[in-house]
Amino acid sequence: MNPYVVLAAAAAAWDRVAARLTGPPRARAAELLAVVRRRGAAETERREAAERAAELLRERFPEEFGGGPDARLAGGLLDVAADTDPHPAYRGFSAEDFAVLLMDGHRMVGPVLGPVRERLLAEPAWDADVLARQGGDPELPALIRLPGEGGRRRLPRFQFDLDGDEAAARPVVLEVNAYLAADRDPWGAADWWLSDNAWLGTRPARLLGAGNDRQLADTARLLMEEG
Repeated sequence: MNPYVVLAAAAAAWDRVAARLTGPPRARAAELLAVVRRRGAAETERREAAERAAELLRERFPEEFGGGPDARLAGGLLDVAADTDPHPAYRGFSAEDFAVLLMDGHRMVGPVLGPVRERLLAEPAWDADVLARQGGDPELPALIRLPGEGGRRRLPRFQFDLDGDEAAARPVVLEVNAYLAADRDPWGAADWWLSDNAWLGTRPARLLGAGNDRQLADTARLLMEEG
């Protein structure tokens, strides 16, 4: 059985798996997944870690992933993908989705939210420590902080104005982020800024620094009032 399919199926079954994958088994799974998603790792190394993580899941959840006839998912996982495919999907979920759920601590996964996560994390952003070295304050309450790989905080760059070598948060971004409740829903706030807006005719982030601050703030405020 393709081990990456088992990991993808664990993501799809997360509501059943999460509460029972605790303690040392959870820590061990996280160690193995860190190898599976490691950039630059050899495929043989990634595959071995995926095999061990899949075996851990089969041992922990035999009723889900075990090889017996009573296993909930095992029979259906055999023909999902070729045994050599390192990126199979199971019901729209991937092995990376399982890593996100287990290690990154959010639920932007699956066939609908997974592509949104990938798109938003691909936008230019600073890590918190890099922003601090740029003179910015990564702890400002209204800033969007997206949990990236391993839970590392990523702050989209559009939020900041560069004055020489120093980054300062744009006041209108802080105002809009407050309307959008970015502290509670950073993904939704980032998606508003970085997606085409029918009212504005473009991505809101593209209007920053062009004299449209009041329009941006009013549009976000009206959106939340109508919602």
